[in-house]
Amino acid sequence: MTLETLATMTHVTGVKQVTKAVNKGKAVCVFVASDADERVTRSLKDLCANVGVELVESATMAELGKACSIEVGSAAAAALK
Repeated sequence: MTLETLATMTHVTGVKQVTKAVNKGKAVCVFVASDADERVTRSLKDLCANVGVELVESATMAELGKACSIEVGSAAAAALK
């Protein structure tokens, strides 16, 4: 999945909201910013690996924020079913 696709789908941003979506089975794909602090994103990455949710780790925090139409960067975002 690409950032352009994320922008057109229903999505959530932020590590806490993305974690909730993954736990509830609503996330199709999770994006984690490549420049986000590993301490913040490690548990989310592990969760995605455990439940089999696609994880994309190529965009920066600024690029993720822009794709989600927010004014600030985001460490994580998820496209929802």
